[in-house]
Amino acid sequence: MLQTTYTNARANFAGLCDEVTENREIVLIRRRKGSNVAMIAADELQSLVESSHLMRSPKNAERLLSALERALKGSGTVSSVESLRSEVGLEE
Repeated sequence: MLQTTYTNARANFAGLCDEVTENREIVLIRRRKGSNVAMIAADELQSLVESSHLMRSPKNAERLLSALERALKGSGTVSSVESLRSEVGLEE
């Protein structure tokens, strides 16, 4: 995580935006009044918001973490997007 002052962030705003979007860095902007601000890529923020929403339900969180564990172990079956669409009735 990069850290900078408010004054420096203003002076180098375009460069900080590039760093955030191109290198996936988070920039912490320190302000004198103590209320710091973080700069994060919009798609990264969206991903965090979606993950937070999905993990809000303990039952759903358990199901997702269990699926992740199975995937990391290499167990389970591989399905194509087409077969999954067909299974849930979303054929094109």
